[in-house]
Amino acid sequence: MPPTRRKQVHLAAQLPGIHNVTVWSDPRSGSQIALDSFVRLARTVERGKFDFFFLAEGLRLREHKGKVYDLDIAGRPENLTVLGALAAVTTHLGLAATVNTTFNEPYEVARRLATLDRLSGGRAAWNVVTSYDAFTGENFRRGGFLAEADRYTRAAEFLTVARTLWDSWADDDLRADPATGEYARAEAGRFAHRGRHFDISGRFSTPPGPQGHPVVIQAGESDAGREFAASDAEVIFSKHNRLDVARSFYRDVKRRLPRYGRRPEDLLILPTANVVVADTDAEAAVLADEISRELVSPQTAIAHLEAVWGRDLSGYDPDGPLPDVEPEDDAHFLKGHSVFRKDRAATARAWRELARERGLSIRELVVEVGGRPTFVGSPRTVADAVDHFVQTDGADGFVLVPHLTPGGLDDFVDRVVPLLQEKGVHRADYTGAILRDHLGLTDAPRPASWGGRGAHELKETPV
Repeated sequence: MPPTRRKQVHLAAQLPGIHNVTVWSDPRSGSQIALDSFVRLARTVERGKFDFFFLAEGLRLREHKGKVYDLDIAGRPENLTVLGALAAVTTHLGLAATVNTTFNEPYEVARRLATLDRLSGGRAAWNVVTSYDAFTGENFRRGGFLAEADRYTRAAEFLTVARTLWDSWADDDLRADPATGEYARAEAGRFAHRGRHFDISGRFSTPPGPQGHPVVIQAGESDAGREFAASDAEVIFSKHNRLDVARSFYRDVKRRLPRYGRRPEDLLILPTANVVVADTDAEAAVLADEISRELVSPQTAIAHLEAVWGRDLSGYDPDGPLPDVEPEDDAHFLKGHSVFRKDRAATARAWRELARERGLSIRELVVEVGGRPTFVGSPRTVADAVDHFVQTDGADGFVLVPHLTPGGLDDFVDRVVPLLQEKGVHRADYTGAILRDHLGLTDAPRPASWGGRGAHELKETPV
């Protein structure tokens, strides 16, 4: 019997942004917002033959006690504009952006993504997200109008409309034929959609890029989010990087695909991960501890605890025990942070129990629940651990988030990637020009839920 082909390890990189505590105060850290930082990290991971470079986004500066939460990125430029600039200084690397479906309109988003895909030669991807809160909505005319229960229905219809717009141009619609004097077919770009959230018709102004549809990414963890990913996404971001939990998530999402006419390989699951590499495992462990304490400073530890407890805890020692007071139902201490918005009382109980069992201080607890790197060790140890995670169906690869901007992935690219290439589980070079080639999605069938109509067939979606 021939040996089973080993799965390829898909790799992506995220320049830290929303939901990532930053260590901008580290003397080795560069600018969090200057173009040079984006360029350097993008070029580094392209040298490592990564699939794509990803930028997350928030639509409002988060607040802590009514002030800007200064552990976040403040002043981050808009995603698609940055990626348009990176398209000019990279050649193969995919370019993925979070774009919100709650406070944008399908026409403008579809046009901007089609433009990025065209300018980059087919390397665009869209992380489809929603906003649940009126706090973010205060930045927009519509405010917090959308009930949370409706956010996925709007997102699904938003994506349907975007695909309708991309399909409104056929491959031969842009002709530029000097012999006939015809630049574009007369019916090019005509579309119509009528639905619960959107009722639009007209002409789409931008022919799609080489991919036709940019790659769609989704990051939902709820049951509705997993179902949305199974029906409509091609990559799903996961927060599960503990192997047993990751395998359960992996099985659950993959088993949903057949009902939409899709195969397991048509949706890639990529958890976010942090990596610490040193000459030896022992040295890496010491470095990882230093990084964890840098990521979770005393200020960070108290801020995270206040977000869960909903009350001022500034008088507590971050290296002391958890407070003996009970949480309050007041979420104003950290606004705009979705991680702490649900089940805060249950979170507090679980944190108390863990601290009691392990004898952890406040800071040690916050490190334990969210501040530890995923893969720690020598280059060989890290390469083996990453490969094992993928081969045993914990994931299809990882989105690596460096703790320092922009040089935090240098060691991984220079020392771990060659070992993955030696194992035969990561490409030695790019073999295709577009992002779908890198992800192995070029031949993926189009699900029935995406449509399949001709370029100029108008379709109305029932309300």
